[in-house]
Amino acid sequence: MNKLWLIIQREYLTRVKKRSFILATLLTPLAFALFYAIIIFTVTYDTSEALKVAIVDKEGIIKSIADEGTLIFKKENRNLDDLLENFEESGYNGIIVVPPIKNITYKNYSVAYYSDSQLGLDVQSKIENIIGDKIRDYKIEKLKFDKKELEYLRTSITLNPEPIKPTDEDETPVASIVAAIIGYIMGFIMYGTVFIYGTMVMRSVMEEKTNRIVEVMISSVRPFQLMMGKIIGVGAVGLTQVAIWAILIPSMYFLVILFFDFDPEQMNAAASVGNEVDVEEMEDMVTQAITEIGNINWWAIVPLFIFYFLGGYFLYSSMFAAVGSAIGDDLGEGQALTIPITIPVVMALVIMMVAIRTPHSSLAFWSSIFPLFSPIVMPARLAFDPPIWEIILSIVVLAGASVFFVWLSGRIYRVGIFMYGKKVSFKEIGKWLFYKG
Repeated sequence: MNKLWLIIQREYLTRVKKRSFILATLLTPLAFALFYAIIIFTVTYDTSEALKVAIVDKEGIIKSIADEGTLIFKKENRNLDDLLENFEESGYNGIIVVPPIKNITYKNYSVAYYSDSQLGLDVQSKIENIIGDKIRDYKIEKLKFDKKELEYLRTSITLNPEPIKPTDEDETPVASIVAAIIGYIMGFIMYGTVFIYGTMVMRSVMEEKTNRIVEVMISSVRPFQLMMGKIIGVGAVGLTQVAIWAILIPSMYFLVILFFDFDPEQMNAAASVGNEVDVEEMEDMVTQAITEIGNINWWAIVPLFIFYFLGGYFLYSSMFAAVGSAIGDDLGEGQALTIPITIPVVMALVIMMVAIRTPHSSLAFWSSIFPLFSPIVMPARLAFDPPIWEIILSIVVLAGASVFFVWLSGRIYRVGIFMYGKKVSFKEIGKWLFYKG
């Protein structure tokens, strides 16, 4: 046990003290902060110039039109030919000609825009929406409809989930959205850690095998102890890095907001240009979302997430370690051997996306039990409150599978770590499992 601890300590300290680890740990939050700063700058920095537009409307379809941000409208009594002839002296950037409406029942309506410069897509869409609203008002007036009464026809439908059996807690529609977001986050965290740190274990084994360091180490420790020391040591490095990022990334986020004096609501406002937003409804949804986040049973989800993280990490890292021991410095050979490992991970990610949409389907259930998929699929389902017996069954199967794969990888590792100069096939690896000793 003391030797195993020494290997874990060596693997951990060697990597944590590396300049690459320190730079990656510190620069990643800075990269997130820079990315977010660019987004804020893009949203808040107004690159658009004032656009003065003349409105030619002989039929009087548009009664009045107000300026909209950088768009300045002015109704002109002069005819189009006169405006075009004196366009440069007029100070206008463009001329909109509103033709007469021959048939009020037509839904498609073309409006001419005269200008030497091309409109941007957002400005063009904005003008189309403004003119469209004015023509709608004109049609309402001609048809002698009551505009306020027509607004009553717009009905927003919200599907409110209700349980068959009464419960103490009322589930709101926002609960499903919150659960889906949490599921995505947890699933992608699992997906990323399995790939990043599993590959790190494989490269560590390959480096020591190539440099013949393992021949010295194996004289004092058993191969299985060496493999487990690497897996636990690298896993501890990963947890350290994630813990530091969990502190630095939110800190950088708030520093960027303070530096730019940015209100996050500005981004929502910029994303909803041209759309009517019910402020009270948005505030109500935010309040419900905060309430639902508080109602989630974090005391169960967090320990379960840690268990699935460790179970998935040990399962896949042991396989990556076995592959690393079976190959030398030929990365092409390594890619061929890692395909059977990466395929289940990618499949689990795809299934996770489906499981979030239908968390209680047969596919979601069986994928949560199958040990190669459950470390990614089940954490994504936890926020949807799956039955307790499903969670217990998934835990038991994953725990047993992790122990089995660690044992299986250990038998491959003890032989592969001493193999040099030979291209290994899956058939050859299969034989190593039955070697005695």
